[in-house]
Amino acid sequence: MQIGVLSEPSDRRVALVPDIIEQLISSNNQVYIESGAGVQSYISDELFEKAGAKVVSRQQVIDSSDLVISINPLPQETYSSLKGNATVISSFQPFNDDEVSKNLSNSGLTGFSMDMIPRITLAQAMDVLSSMASIAGYQAVLEAATHLPRYFPMLTTAAGTIPPAKVLIMGAGVAGLQAIATAKRLGGVVEAFDTRLAAKEEVESLGAKFVMVEGATDDKDAGGYAVEQTEEYKQRQQVLIQEKATKADVVITTAQLRGRPAPLLIKADTVKSMKPGAVIVDLASSTGGNCELTKDKQTIEEHGVTIIGSSDLAQQVPMHASQLYAKNILNFLKVLITEEGDLNLDFENEILKSSCIAHAGEDRYNLMLNS
Repeated sequence: MQIGVLSEPSDRRVALVPDIIEQLISSNNQVYIESGAGVQSYISDELFEKAGAKVVSRQQVIDSSDLVISINPLPQETYSSLKGNATVISSFQPFNDDEVSKNLSNSGLTGFSMDMIPRITLAQAMDVLSSMASIAGYQAVLEAATHLPRYFPMLTTAAGTIPPAKVLIMGAGVAGLQAIATAKRLGGVVEAFDTRLAAKEEVESLGAKFVMVEGATDDKDAGGYAVEQTEEYKQRQQVLIQEKATKADVVITTAQLRGRPAPLLIKADTVKSMKPGAVIVDLASSTGGNCELTKDKQTIEEHGVTIIGSSDLAQQVPMHASQLYAKNILNFLKVLITEEGDLNLDFENEILKSSCIAHAGEDRYNLMLNS
């Protein structure tokens, strides 16, 4: 199999790293890397070549590859230039843009979307969403600490005692749990809110206090995303959030609805009531944000509160983010590619069936939605 990796125009990560490339090559694959693709992840062309990859121009990668791997969807003109029967692996997020599967099918390409892999036990090692969410949760706390005009830990000094920062984490999924762990390591006093009672044990095992509103809609089949709640529940939730947020120094929000705007958790009035100097880090900013005042990819100050809108914090840790993404890809390729180097397009396999959004001119994603 001829595998190609192109540079990411607006991302510091790279889809494959040298140790993963060595494993792919040992399995009788050839890997082509666009020159400079790993620079922002601190991986030189020389390291890729040492691993056995061929470092070539962008056009050579496009011309040579049967399988192209990326983190973000590539420009449409790139897909049009690939081999007619090529396969593309990326995080397409078709639930946010259903045109992407149409474009792939119209180009005669086969497309697999890493964010569509089912969150089942057999696929845990391929779960890109969890890998990146873990980094985002960690980085969110560091961003908050950088902007917070006070210490995180309690300090006892000759000049007096400084109390610890109060941190409220909204959502106890992968990102939220990592945020809890990181905030506790920095010495914060942490509370965590989640609609799922099942999250209580995990939250408390990390040393945080669990906060919950009774009567939430079950989300066990939502694949790690939040689910829409009833209006009655939202009203009770809003009262509790208002109470907790006004006492917090840091609020980190992580709730997203797949294919829909993020649920509004922190209203503008709540921000007005928060402590001067408090910080909100909104990890759902790309889908509208959990805070009413969030602006995606911007850090703003409103009513004395700093609001950081960022859904792509993982790329701020490009070395480890690239390593984790590449390992997820390797585990997926063990299912997708046979020992002989051929594609295993067995759509009876739940992982391949769920993640394939286009094949042989067929828009599989939209067909699945309409079936």
